[in-house]
Amino acid sequence: MGHCRNDLSRSNSGDLVFDVKCVMKMKLPARTPSTAGNPGFSSSSQILCGIFSLVAGLILSLAGPIPVVAESAPVVHLYCAQDQVFAEPILAEFHQSTGIRVLPVFDSEAVKTVGLANRLLAERRHPVGDVFWGNEEFRCRQLAAAGVFRETNSWIAFGHRSRRMVINPQRLATAAAPQSLVELTNQAWRGKISFAFPGFGTTATHFMALRQAWGEARWLQWCRALAANRPFIEEGNSQVVRRVARGEAWVGLTDSDDIAAGRREGWSVAALPAGPEMLMLPNTVGVVRECPHPEAAEALFNFLSRPGVQERLIAADALEAGAVFGPSLQPNWPALLVDLDRATVQIRKLFRP
Repeated sequence: MGHCRNDLSRSNSGDLVFDVKCVMKMKLPARTPSTAGNPGFSSSSQILCGIFSLVAGLILSLAGPIPVVAESAPVVHLYCAQDQVFAEPILAEFHQSTGIRVLPVFDSEAVKTVGLANRLLAERRHPVGDVFWGNEEFRCRQLAAAGVFRETNSWIAFGHRSRRMVINPQRLATAAAPQSLVELTNQAWRGKISFAFPGFGTTATHFMALRQAWGEARWLQWCRALAANRPFIEEGNSQVVRRVARGEAWVGLTDSDDIAAGRREGWSVAALPAGPEMLMLPNTVGVVRECPHPEAAEALFNFLSRPGVQERLIAADALEAGAVFGPSLQPNWPALLVDLDRATVQIRKLFRP
């Protein structure tokens, strides 16, 4: 006899795949000469065919009808920097309401928007993606300036997260925490600071915005002192929150949604108030110029622009509720783009992993 196990899994494209694995344990008799009328077809072969028929029957009965997708079924290719856990339910709702299947490409936390932006820049002459869903403003503006998006109604920004300092209240009281980023270079925080590598993601945008606000000379001095203070340089913002929760770092520089995610896990972490050195981070959505599926791209663009999408992201702590609060960095984005290459080289030399 044998036993069967069925597994429901998700393929690389995001589709659910039903997998039936059967293990048959059966003693096969010795091969006997073929009989007349069935030349070359032994009793062993008959048994094997019976096994294959049984397995095929189990697959059909357990998996149900095999879905057939018409070749003309509409699709849209999405490059998505929003976290997969937040984006997938929204994309599923879009598919259900429009019949358009979304084929998303997500990126790793370490490179996030930068990796997707570089891919779109590389594909500019022969677009593959239709829509870009970003999790910050800078890289979207970079793509728009490079002509990646269509000319009219090209991209929008909505909602916001914020850059924040995070602490472990069990290790450090709010009153004793640093009140500004400048204080992170003090001897008291030596070996007790954590932030993501500032060559990528929102940390890169934040550091570049500080460079513009403070001036290059003061910023370089701060960066050198910060690097000399033996910080933990992480692959991504979630690792910053994790290290602070473990008490290995006392202060971290991260995003508000990563702090909220840590609190959902029951970690002892708290955000310090936002201030003039912090940066607001809206979501963005843009349509690629001469994309392969313009009608489907327009439908997804309009769907993601709805207030209901922002409300769902706020409910999931992917965005923050309410209006932008208090003073914050207000970058001159065109000037920041002009300095992008020079600032990137400086950051990588200063904070080489």
